[in-house]
Amino acid sequence: MDEKRVRELHPCFGAKQNRGRIHLPVCPGCNLECRFCDRKINDVENRPGVTGKVIQPEEAAQYVERALEFCPELSVVGIAGPGDTLASDRALRTFRLLGQKFPQLLKCMSTNGLLLAEKAQEVIDVGIDTLTVTVNAVDPAIEAQMINGLIYHGKRYEGVEAGRIIIKNQLEGIRKVAAAGVVVKVNTVLVNEINRFHIGEIAKTVKEAGATIYNIIPLIPQHDLKDCEEPSCVDLAVARKEAGKYIDVFRHCQHCRADAVGVPGKNNFSQQVYKGLLQAKETFSHG
Repeated sequence: MDEKRVRELHPCFGAKQNRGRIHLPVCPGCNLECRFCDRKINDVENRPGVTGKVIQPEEAAQYVERALEFCPELSVVGIAGPGDTLASDRALRTFRLLGQKFPQLLKCMSTNGLLLAEKAQEVIDVGIDTLTVTVNAVDPAIEAQMINGLIYHGKRYEGVEAGRIIIKNQLEGIRKVAAAGVVVKVNTVLVNEINRFHIGEIAKTVKEAGATIYNIIPLIPQHDLKDCEEPSCVDLAVARKEAGKYIDVFRHCQHCRADAVGVPGKNNFSQQVYKGLLQAKETFSHG
């Protein structure tokens, strides 16, 4: 995919005009235990990791059609949770089912990257245009402070060992999909107490792996990190300046829900599109 076209059409990759997206909440399960993540089914919280309901891959096309009725500016169909998109086959199956039906829409997926290295070819083959990977550290000791553990091939890992596994798989996966022409954005959740002084190293490392856009998301204090401070505008500005030495920084993230529909920051038609069957409260995933 031509990165220039992505930047023209994708609101999360720098599109300047009114461009909309639909998030299809088809992925309920996750293989990573992030200490800041609180996945919920509700209609009230406006944050990643939240959806009013989880839909079936076979239902996706009807929701996209309905979304286009409410939001003709729709340019992206994305899957960002509420769990991880590669922890099951549901996201890739959804994109396959959408097939040629919506050729005008960019196909966008977000992942924690734990299984990205081994599923990279499937991501490429299904025609993903843009991939967002949440990379919160490139030092296993720092990553160990961001997660309680992970499940990898049926076994649970914790601490530095878990950090080593996910970082290795994230970077290898980014290299593979970027080399195939997929435009890669990296998200990092900024936690002052953990990775504030690690941002430059993350940005430098993911840029070298093939990512071209970097997005720093301030922590929403919740779950196991509920006692951490919420990064200030100054904290965010300093982190962005540090990252900007190495990679293009995206500055307009809206903390979108896993069932968001519409133009970010302008409108949200998730209730209308998903028929008010969504019940929602605020958390974080990988969008």
